[in-house]
Amino acid sequence: MGKIKVKQIKSSIKRTQNQKRTLEALGLRKIGHVVEHDDSPTILGMINKVKHLVSTEEA
Repeated sequence: MGKIKVKQIKSSIKRTQNQKRTLEALGLRKIGHVVEHDDSPTILGMINKVKHLVSTEEA
């Protein structure tokens, strides 16, 4: 499995509680914060839930 970099590009203000919790579970705290995760189906599903708030790239 590869690695994937996730960067928060939009605020979580006025988002549903589920989206806020997903961002928190991914380890994202503020705009511009970047985290690296394994390319697993679980992580990809979480990213898909908040795809309008984050950007991704392969590490």
